[in-house]
This record gives sequence, structure tokens and C-alpha cells, in this order.
Amino acid sequence: MMNGFPVLMVVFSFLWWFSQVGGGGGFLCYFLEQCKENKASIGEKIMEIQPEKVYVAIGRDLYDGLSTLQWVLRKWSNHSISIVILHAANNICKAYVYTPLGKLPASSVSEEKLKDLDKNEEANNDKILSQFIASCGEVKAEVFRLEKNEQPIYKQLVEIISSQRITKLVMSLTFMKSSAWKSRTAISGSFYVLRHKPNFCELFVISGGRLLSLREENDEGFIEDDRGNMVAKFTEKNGFRSLLGRIFSDGAINGHSPESPSSSSSSSRSNNSPDAWEKYSEEIEHYVNQLLALNEEEEDANYKALMENPADPVMQENMSGAERIEVLKLKIQRAEDAIQLNRKEANVNKEKRAKAEWAISLCNTRAMELEVCINEEVLKNADLKKELDSRKYELFDLQGEVEEKRSKLKSILELQRELSNKLQLSSSAKSLAEVQLEKAVRTRTNMVSEIEELRGQRDVIQRRIEFCREKDAIGSADGMDTSSFDYREFTAAEIRAATEDFSEGLRLKSRGQLTNVYKGRINHMTVAIKMYNSANAPSHEAFTAKVKILSEIRHPNILAMVGFCSELNCIIFEYMHNGCLHDALFLTERNSKGKNKALSWHARIRIAAEVCSALGFLHKAQPNPIIHGNLNPSNIFLDRNNVAKFYGLKPPWLYDNSHRKSDIQAFGNLVLQLLIGRNWGLPMDIAAIIGDLDHLAGEWPLDLAMELCSIAIRCLTTNEGVDEEWDIRLLIREIDKVKKNADQLVANGKYTPAIEEFIDMEDLSNVPSAFLCPIYQAVMQNPHLAADGFSYELDAIDGWLRTGHDTSPMTNLRLNHKLLTPNHTLRTLIQDWQNRRSAPPN
Repeated sequence: MMNGFPVLMVVFSFLWWFSQVGGGGGFLCYFLEQCKENKASIGEKIMEIQPEKVYVAIGRDLYDGLSTLQWVLRKWSNHSISIVILHAANNICKAYVYTPLGKLPASSVSEEKLKDLDKNEEANNDKILSQFIASCGEVKAEVFRLEKNEQPIYKQLVEIISSQRITKLVMSLTFMKSSAWKSRTAISGSFYVLRHKPNFCELFVISGGRLLSLREENDEGFIEDDRGNMVAKFTEKNGFRSLLGRIFSDGAINGHSPESPSSSSSSSRSNNSPDAWEKYSEEIEHYVNQLLALNEEEEDANYKALMENPADPVMQENMSGAERIEVLKLKIQRAEDAIQLNRKEANVNKEKRAKAEWAISLCNTRAMELEVCINEEVLKNADLKKELDSRKYELFDLQGEVEEKRSKLKSILELQRELSNKLQLSSSAKSLAEVQLEKAVRTRTNMVSEIEELRGQRDVIQRRIEFCREKDAIGSADGMDTSSFDYREFTAAEIRAATEDFSEGLRLKSRGQLTNVYKGRINHMTVAIKMYNSANAPSHEAFTAKVKILSEIRHPNILAMVGFCSELNCIIFEYMHNGCLHDALFLTERNSKGKNKALSWHARIRIAAEVCSALGFLHKAQPNPIIHGNLNPSNIFLDRNNVAKFYGLKPPWLYDNSHRKSDIQAFGNLVLQLLIGRNWGLPMDIAAIIGDLDHLAGEWPLDLAMELCSIAIRCLTTNEGVDEEWDIRLLIREIDKVKKNADQLVANGKYTPAIEEFIDMEDLSNVPSAFLCPIYQAVMQNPHLAADGFSYELDAIDGWLRTGHDTSPMTNLRLNHKLLTPNHTLRTLIQDWQNRRSAPPN
């Protein structure tokens, strides 16, 4: 209501002025009537104004808290307020707990018991707070709990004042006492709040229902009651402690001792003693502790007097004479108690003064000693400074000499470095000149020899150009498949010309059955000529029948007949560049033509499938099946692409069921030889065979190797009647299945077979023709120049000449001489070409 009164006064003033100016009294009367009618609504709006909050910080003491709240209610009895009770939990470190058995150490009580005690304490706090709220009556009251914190309670209170924007704070001294061990902390905490609170906050300190005022002067705090009487005094002790520490710390360290009142008689004897100052330093420390203890006791006494001293009785007018006498007696008694207390304080102050004079004398004595020491140190420092100056001058002279010698040394080192660099450059230039000279001499020698060699080969190259032109014109014939040639009968002269009259250099040294075989060239095609001598020559009818059978058989894996010669009893076959399978499996050394006889597992599976396909072709021939009769690695040959073709057939009229089984059994033995790379003479055990696979074939896929081994064992046991249903058709189907799986593994990259061995160097289509030996038709390893101007492989041309030939193998012209010259240039070119081919792609 008081807050709305100024507003109403302004409104009424405005209305009066309006009526005087000319508004008339009617308007005023109308306004008054409206105000009377809306009196209730105006009062409600005024009551809706929010009451002012008064924060009351009280401790756990019920009587003090109730008296503090009553003081607040009396103070703001004519104002609309709400009370916020600030309650702090007990933050004191509880080393002891109070139990029905008495005071016990906290460590001796179980955790469950401690929890029960905490719950009881919390229940008591809630009960006290409920009584505080009930004492407020109709005034709205609420509780604001301060959480436990490591900070002191007075610091927390300052932070809450700022955060909650507290404008009015009533604080009881018991609020600080409840969270501190000593009364000094409660008093000092009150002064801390007074100093650090914001300016917008008004602080009221209450003790026993009385208002106290806090005042600070010269690092001292005074607590006065509401009548201006001082009830307690507070002095900061930190400054005193630090002051004494600064005074006596150095003395205790250095071991000096001033005179002491208790030992003044013996001071002259103890000044020179090394332990004298240590003795007095202990007395001084004891004195400092006494002063600090007295200071705390005095503050506790002040707090106790403040809390226990009730307010002075007031002499009221309606008192009777006896009551007034009692009041006067009480005041006299308190005055006498104050006089006794002052006398005791005077005696204590006298003792303190004596102790202080003793400490001052110690300080003065220590100061005098320190002054003497300082003077002595000053004199020593002066002498040292003079000596230091002289040393500086000497050092300056030495530095000048060192700098001079250093500059000379630096110039000498630079000259030495320059000379060393020049010497190094000269040595490098000399070495480079020697190397260049040696290189120039070597280059000149090589160039002279190459010039001479080139001059000697100039005519040879010209003749070879003509020869190569003719060879290129008919080169397409070399790439044609032999199946496109029809066989024909050759004359004896053609055979002799093709074999150079059966030269030993052209005799094929093979471990196969074609032992009496010559290599020859007919119509620019390399062929193999099988000779039947008088000892093993068949009859004319048998020879004719054999020729007829071979002429009628055309299969990719059967050695094709090119022709025959009845006069010399010989048959001409296509030439197989990579020899027989026997040499590829059982011989691992490199022959003179550079064929590395080592077949990969994938190539071996393909060869088995090719041989099985040809064998099935013969067994299914119409009208009469054909039996091979002697299937073994010596009768199987490999062309330039390692395609298998076998040789040697029996006439059809010799066919019977036992021969068929013998072919299948021979095929099983061939598969075992492909698996292990040699003949197998042990029992047919799959595990033993798998454990002895040929490592030269690379890493065998075990599942495929086991399937091949199983097929081989079934073929070898055919004659024993173990598997009568095992025929050539089933065999072909199983072998084709293995080959298909092998091709799939290689295509997927799961198994990489060994590098395709059996590289025939003479069969590469991109080989320069100048690198091929005219006789061997293979890349030359040791080319030699003959008198006809052509280069040949040394073994080939030497064998040609040793057999009595005196003509050129190329031109059939008579040779002027039989001397052979090494062709180093051509050999170097061949080696460079081979190195480029073997280098991995970028």
C-alpha cells in the first residue's frame, strides 16, 4: 500500500489542477466515484507487487536462530517481505563423532554407522529448519541450502551474494561458528564478508538478538553493540607471524645469538659459542607460539563475552524503587567485573611488554651484528672489485693477443684450405685425364679392330642381303602347318641334298627311337628323315603298308609324315624342335641349342591330355582300330610350342583287346612319369606318389595331382581285372576334366605355373635372320665367319668341314680356305638382343 501511495498522490494532484484550469468539479466527482467502485481491484493490484526478499544466515543453534528471526520480523514489521533462510551444512572435518557411548574417533566407527549418524544429523537439521519456518508466521519463508564445498563458508557466502543479487543480508555469528573449529574464524569470517561483499548488499550482524556493528581501523577489527560499546576486538595474526619469521629466520640459519633477558648474565660468555644462537632461536620460536596462542585465546574470550554478555538492562520509568536498585546493583557488579578483567589484561599486557622488549633487544642485537657483517662484506667486496678490475685489464690484454693470433691462424687455415682444394682439383683432373686417355686408347684400338672386321664383312653383308631377300620371299612357308602338305615320294638325290649327303653334323642325337634320324631342309622346310638301314629295313610290302598307314592318319598329336623315299628306305616326318619327352623329363642340363628341359605342371597336364586324345583317336579308328604298342616318353616328341606328338604305330590287323589294355597301361605309366619326373618302381600308393612330386614342375595343385595319380593307378591296374569298365572313352573324359580345372586355376591366377620352359631360340618369329645359324637354324651362341662370307655356329660349320665338305653350305661354291674367324661383333649384338628380351617389362 505504501508503494502505491505516491502514484495516487500524483494522480490526485493532476485532477485538482485540471478542475482549476477549467475541467470543472464534475469530472473530479466522476473520478472519485470510479475510484470508490474500483477500490477492491486497486487494492488487489497493489498487493500483487512482489515482496522484498531478506536473506537470513543462521546456524544450527535453535535459540540464536529464533532470536535472529524475531529481530528480522521486528525490523521489517511495516514492510512486505519474504524470508530466505541460508543454511550451511557442517563442513568441519569430523575426526571425531558423538555416539551414545561418547566421543569416539571417526576411524573406529564403521561406514554404516557413520551413514546412520549422518542421516540423524540431517533429520535434526530438517527439524530445526521446520521450526525456523514456523516461527516466521504469516511471512513467507523458504530455505536455501549451501552445498558442502572445499572453500570456507565466508567465501561461499560472498559468492552467493553476488550470484543471487542479495540486497539485504542478516547474518548471525553462530552461522560462521557452526562451520569452524575456532571462534576466531567466525569473527574473521564476518569481517571478510564485510570487506568483500558488493556495495548493493546491506549487511546486518546479529548476536543473541542484538544488532552488532563491525568496524576496522589499522588492521584491527572492533565489534560494538547497538549502544556503541565495544564488546570484542579482532587482530590479524598473519602479519605478526610473518614479521617475526623475517626477523629471526636469518639468525637461526647463521648461528648468531643476541642477548636474552633470561640469559643476560651469561651473554658475554655465550656470544662466541657456535651453539648460542641456536639456543636463543628456540626460545624465540617458543615466544612466537605463545604470542599466537594468546592472540587466539583473547579472540575466543571476546567471542565468548560477546555471546554470553546479555544486553544491559534498561531503566524504565514504570519501575519500582526496588527494581531500580536491582538494576543499579547489576550495573555496579558488571563494572566491578570489568575492572577485574582490565586488571588481568593489564598484568598480561605487562608480561607481553617484557617479552616484547626482550624480542626487540634480540632484534637490535641481531641488527647490529648483521650491520657489522655487512660492513665487513662491503670492505671485502671493495677489495675483490679492485682485484677484479686488475684481472679484467689482464684478461683484456690476453683477449687482444688471442684475437691477433686467431686472425693469423685463420688466414693460415684459409691458405691451407685453398692449397688443399687446388691439390685435390689437380689430382682429380690428372685422374680424369688418365682415365680419358686410357679410354681413348682403348676406343681407338676397338675402332681399328672393328673397322678391319667391318671391312672384311662388308662383302659378306652384301651377299647376305641378296640371300635374305630370297628367304623373305619364301618365309611364309616356314609358318605353314605340316598338315597342309601332301606327302610325296622324294628321290635319293633330294634326300642326299637335304642331309648334305648324310652329314654327321645333321644326325639327330636323341634318346628316342628315332636314333638313325637326320635333320634336313626340303623346300625351305626343316624336316626329320628316318633312315631304315639294312639291318632293320622292313620288306618292301611292309614299308609300303607303313607308308600307307601314316599317310592316312592326320591328328594334331600324331607325328605327321611329309613323304618317303623308296630308294633309300626312309620316311620324312615333320621336324619337332624341342626333341622327345624323355629328354624333357629325365635330362635337366641345357643342350647346345639353349633348350631348358623343365616342364611346368600345367604343361605336363596338357601333354597327358594331348597324348590321351591321340590314343583315343587310334583306338576309335574305323574300320579297324590302331594300336600304338610302344607308348613311352621316347616315342613322344614336342614341337616348338611343346605340343606333344607321338610316333610308332602297329598295323591294324595286329589289334586285339590285350593290346588295347597294354596301351592304357602304358598311358598310366606315362602319367606317373609326368608327375614324379622319373620311373616309379614302388607300390601304387597315392600318398607316396604325392610326396615325391617333381619339384622342377613348380608347385603342383594337390587336388589335381591326386586326380592324376588316381587315373594313373586305374590305368596300371586294368590288366588285373580290377576295373573292367575303365576304357579309353572314360579315360579321355577324366583327363579332359583335369585339364579344364588346371586351365581354370591358371586363368584365375590362383596358381602360377613355372615360366614356360623349353624355349626354342630358333623358333622365335621376331628373331633377326642374321642371328640364325644357316645349318642349325637356331640362334648362334658362338658365331664364326667362314670363307664364303656367312657366319655359322662353330659346332655346325666345324662338323661340316670335318666331314670332308669343301663347299659353302649356302652357295655350294668351293671355299677358298677352311679358316674360321670369330665374329665378335655379331656375338655382342646377339647377347644384347637376348638381354633385352629377358629384361622384365616396365
